[in-house]
Amino acid sequence: MAHVNVFDTTLRDGEQSAGVNLNRLEKVEIAKQLERLGVDIMEAGFPASSQADFDAVKEIADTVRGCSVTGLARANKRDIDIAWEALKGGAEPRLHIFIATSPIHMTHKLKKSPDEVVEKAVEMVAYAKEKFPHVQFSAEDALRSDQEFLVHIIEKVIDAGASVINLPDTVGFTTPDEIGRLFRYVRENVPNIDQAILSTHNHDDLGMAVSNSLAAIENGAGQIEGTINGIGERAGNAALEEIAVALEIRKDRFEYETGLVLKEIKRTSDLVSRLTGMQVPGNKAVVGRNAFAHESGIHQDGILKESTTYEIITPEMVGIDSNRMVLGKHSGRHAFKQKSEELGFFLNEERLKEAFDSFKALTGKKKEVTDDDLFAILTDTQTENQDQAKYELKAFQVQYGSINRPTATILLTRPDGEEVEKANTGEGSVEAIYNTLDDLIEADVHLQDYQLSSIGKGRDALAEVHVQLTVDGVKASGRGSAQDVLEASAHAFLNAVNRTLYRRTQEAYQKVQV
Repeated sequence: MAHVNVFDTTLRDGEQSAGVNLNRLEKVEIAKQLERLGVDIMEAGFPASSQADFDAVKEIADTVRGCSVTGLARANKRDIDIAWEALKGGAEPRLHIFIATSPIHMTHKLKKSPDEVVEKAVEMVAYAKEKFPHVQFSAEDALRSDQEFLVHIIEKVIDAGASVINLPDTVGFTTPDEIGRLFRYVRENVPNIDQAILSTHNHDDLGMAVSNSLAAIENGAGQIEGTINGIGERAGNAALEEIAVALEIRKDRFEYETGLVLKEIKRTSDLVSRLTGMQVPGNKAVVGRNAFAHESGIHQDGILKESTTYEIITPEMVGIDSNRMVLGKHSGRHAFKQKSEELGFFLNEERLKEAFDSFKALTGKKKEVTDDDLFAILTDTQTENQDQAKYELKAFQVQYGSINRPTATILLTRPDGEEVEKANTGEGSVEAIYNTLDDLIEADVHLQDYQLSSIGKGRDALAEVHVQLTVDGVKASGRGSAQDVLEASAHAFLNAVNRTLYRRTQEAYQKVQV
């Protein structure tokens, strides 16, 4: 079986999804899980895009040792220099440099001639190679580029030092047969192609990203690029978990394999979904909640007699364990720590105590605490800025009735430690809470989006709320979970505000340092 490298871009292309705004701790947590999943290359971000992205990429590069960490750069020296400063501490520093090659992009976006694009690409690849042991070159919008021009520029950048050539379907326009022909054409016509690995990066605008990725692999791609859960700009990217499982299940068809640890797929999917706020559709292949559900009587009968009648993927393959140890109010700290580590969370003593206290508080309300509940507790504990001065909910009360206007009374601690209390009304209970919080918070806050879902099943399931706000004109996202929907709503609102405060504090500190 030929090995295909997995290039994960969840933290870069995936984070460009509308409404997604990960902070540094959340990015590091996802990076550590991607390392456990076994990706070969991890694109941690775009270091030159902001100081926050630079800091996150640098911390990930300095932390992750099990795979190569890369960052994106445009074809200019400033981007390359900044990327080197962020990535030089990595186990295997790598740069991902791109420039557009399609006529429409060169004419309207770059305003450069084809010869100028080739000259710039060669110059910048050679410059990057002076610093980085590995340089990947991406021909942006390759699938709408002239094939002869592609062959020409690929040959030149390989001579300049590029060891990976990526041919992305940037706008999700192509089909499996078209991308297959392009990869064959490049392999057959670039004289020095044996000195580089071909990579495929596909967007899902027409719903063919996974199929196009598999077709590229069959026609010479030695690397696949994509994201967990297929998140990304517009309709998203190729879903890496679907590609990996397809190669595993259809070994009779595809003589290729990845190094992914398939049992880590569900855990990785859940973490990305929770931290980004992007819910996984129930019918999503491989990781959707209905992926292994059978409601039809005929299907149920077949499954009971022989699982392979209707189930080609076992839940255990992707990390869904039916024999889970359930924790309850009598469970001790040792069992909690063991379960935490099974779920992929290795907390220090301070954070373990905080998570254990939250777990114990929950057992007073729920008879059994599920893995999903624990996952929510542990994620929030691991990704919280504990030393941050913040708004904190101390108490709240909502009066509601079918003939009364909902009224919320809230006691809040401000970042300076002052306790304040106010009441306000709304058309509904959540609006009353948000109107009151708006009065208490010293900023101009506007709600843009509100999403409610449940963690687990049953009437005692935790509620999880994701919100998108603007705080003094700055976009922010937040999440909150609790057994009570209204409490979860309040926590999500405050989480978004506190994330904005933290970002401002960091930016102010960095300006002082400069």
